Amino acid sequence: MTRGELRIYLGAAPGVGKTYAMLDEGLRRRERGADVVIGFVETHGRPRTAERLGDLEVVPRRRVAHRGDGLEELDLDAVLARRPQVVLVDELAHTNAPGGAHAKRWQDVEALLAAGINVISTVNVQHFESVNDVVERITGVRELETVPDAVVRQAEQVELVDMTPEALRRRMAHGNVYPAERIDAALSNSFRPGNLAALRELALLWVADKVDESLQEYLQQHGIDARWETRERIVVAVSGAPGCDELIRRAARLAARVRADLVALHVAAVGRRVPAEELGAQRTLVRDLGGTYHELVDDDPAAAIVAFARGERATQIVLGATARTRWQRLIQGGIVEKVVRGARHIDVHIISGRPGVPRSVRHRARRGRGRSIPLGRRLLALGLGSAVLAAATGLLTIASDHIEVSTVYLTFLVITVAVAVLGGALVGVVFAVAAFLVENFFFLEPRHTFWVTEAEHIVSLFGFLAFTAAASTAAHRLAARGRDAEQARAVAEALARTAGSLAGGTETLPALVDNIRTTFSLDAVALLTRPRNAHAGRRVDDGPGWRVAASSGAPVPASPEEGEAFTVDDATQLVLVGERIGADLRRLIGAFVGQAAAAIQSGRLRQEAARAEVVAQGDALRVGLLRSVSHDLRTPLAAIKASVSTLLQDDVAWSAAQQREFLVAIDEESDRLDRLVTNLLDASRLQAGAVSAVTVPTALDDVVAAALASLPALPVALDIDLPATLPLVDTDPVLLERVVANLLANAARYAPAGSTVRVSGGVIGERVELLVIDRGRGIAPKDRSAALRPFQRLGDSGGGTGIGVGLGLAVVHGLVELLGGEVRLDDTPGGGLTVTVGIPKRIRTEDTVSTEPEGVAS
Repeated sequence: MTRGELRIYLGAAPGVGKTYAMLDEGLRRRERGADVVIGFVETHGRPRTAERLGDLEVVPRRRVAHRGDGLEELDLDAVLARRPQVVLVDELAHTNAPGGAHAKRWQDVEALLAAGINVISTVNVQHFESVNDVVERITGVRELETVPDAVVRQAEQVELVDMTPEALRRRMAHGNVYPAERIDAALSNSFRPGNLAALRELALLWVADKVDESLQEYLQQHGIDARWETRERIVVAVSGAPGCDELIRRAARLAARVRADLVALHVAAVGRRVPAEELGAQRTLVRDLGGTYHELVDDDPAAAIVAFARGERATQIVLGATARTRWQRLIQGGIVEKVVRGARHIDVHIISGRPGVPRSVRHRARRGRGRSIPLGRRLLALGLGSAVLAAATGLLTIASDHIEVSTVYLTFLVITVAVAVLGGALVGVVFAVAAFLVENFFFLEPRHTFWVTEAEHIVSLFGFLAFTAAASTAAHRLAARGRDAEQARAVAEALARTAGSLAGGTETLPALVDNIRTTFSLDAVALLTRPRNAHAGRRVDDGPGWRVAASSGAPVPASPEEGEAFTVDDATQLVLVGERIGADLRRLIGAFVGQAAAAIQSGRLRQEAARAEVVAQGDALRVGLLRSVSHDLRTPLAAIKASVSTLLQDDVAWSAAQQREFLVAIDEESDRLDRLVTNLLDASRLQAGAVSAVTVPTALDDVVAAALASLPALPVALDIDLPATLPLVDTDPVLLERVVANLLANAARYAPAGSTVRVSGGVIGERVELLVIDRGRGIAPKDRSAALRPFQRLGDSGGGTGIGVGLGLAVVHGLVELLGGEVRLDDTPGGGLTVTVGIPKRIRTEDTVSTEPEGVAS
């Protein structure tokens, strides 16, 4: 029997329209003549979904008694007996009530598919087994109903029903998803914009992965050799040459596609100058694209690229196609080929560019004079030299009757010096001995023997050998010094660019020391500082030890004695750990350290400016206080003064009821004045950093009750909805009570008279959230950050019960941050403001933790 086909409509959250899309597909197939029935569709009371059922045939459901309730489930036997072409089965991850043939609905679907019936179903991404833990971290709820990913992946078609978080929240607010009594709680918990955006990304990524699988299967079926990979870190080699921007952007697109880190590497190649403006532009481009930039110096490109990539734990290398000629590749070797051979377990991407765009990079430095020449280059020098020597010997032998022996000496000397320059002094000496023997065998009498009969020839031969060996050694040293000079120049340029970016404020100290480490291939680099004498500016020698201000690599030196130290200023040392640096490079680093010292001093000046900004903010606070209290302190004082003066009048006889009315007014205004002064003191103490929290296990309902007791009668109704299963929070109950009191007073101040202010709570991840929801005029998104600053009343008229100096939300924000929590301002659906206070919950096994916050959809 042919297996049926499975089509699944995937959604990021309830309410996006999966069931509606499934019913649409069922109606389309019926119109095309297919036999379509509804096996199980859950409308969730949504009128538009119910209307979409139309006149589709519905297979009666199976009723199951469970814990005294009657549940309805898919009647698998009835559908199998009916044997339609297509059956619609909603909620693929549903758990069946006990007593059925299978525990899960997806198992029922498997049975239908095995019977040759096509199935159309729906599922939300949070029900996938593979992302269950991720969803729990996002929503704070572990989904108990899951479906194996393999069940969904084997579907012939998976279609994403997508909707933006904003559109879904509007749909929710209009009552198209949940009933009215569940809207506020759902919008404040599982349907928050951040949650919906994260779930939507999960769904999009899963579908993209499914598409990749389908494409890979297609390529395999058609014999197309293609490889699809996921990466974590990509190293792109840049040369600084015109046209390299294409390579950087290509690597950035690759990194963005696979969500990888982008690391750009430039190796300042010995003997090759790069325009500083080109390199600076490419460096800026890398950082604009979200990558990091490093510079090295070396004359062995392939080895350095591989070494750097392994050091950075890269999983991909991106190179530009080489622009070397065949002759250059023969002499020096191909960079691309060497990288491919050396980069085992690292994928290498070769990007072809426009003609004339040079290769991407060269490589890591071997510092110091007398660096060893690679064995491959020595063998190449010997091979080429031997070939040239053989050719020259043949030509000179043919013309031996017409030339002098001195011509042979000169020819062999030139060849030997060239071999020494290419392969080194040792190769040059070996080749000089070979030339000595060839000259003796072919050109001195008696020929074709190694005997020499004339004393003149003996002297000339050994003179030739000594001179050739000395010339080879000298040529090698000159070439090495030239390479050293070029390397020093390249390093100086790299350090100058780094110092310039640091002085310009575009690079941080950690990035600086990291660049130094990679440029010189060091084990570790650290910037150490010590305290200064505040008056004399001298280092305190008997004070605390060295402190690491920035470091890169390991082991991190804790004192200047643990490496090579460079003095930046009288309280700062740059310490390098690794291979010793030669005198020439020490001078280069010394020059660079001077630039770094100026940059560090600039940073200190910026810190002093930041401290001055704090002082200026304190001055602004005091100015704001003086401006605000002139009205807000005078109002309650004037009311108290008027009531007291009235009671003290001797010419008027006030009744007991009238006297009580005046006394109540005095009491209310005194309370208002007390709250105003308390908030002013709180704001001042928070500004000065003089408030400390004493955290103890605290129940939120106790805090809310205490806050209500501290407030006068509010002109609004209160709806307190705190689940009994809320866990304790580790917080300061006194400070949190002030937070709640300010929020309730603020909500009552702006809520319309006679309306209801709702207080609810729930668990989101590792936080317990308290929500205060009003139906007032709300706060525009652009004004919300200002509302959390002192003396920002945003149009407040100054009347009513609340605090009028604009301190309420500022004090709330400051106290909650002190308690380790966060404050979030959101719109209330239908108008108003919802203030959410998140406090870390107390993690203890004996606490009862809510497993499903209010309003979370199943």
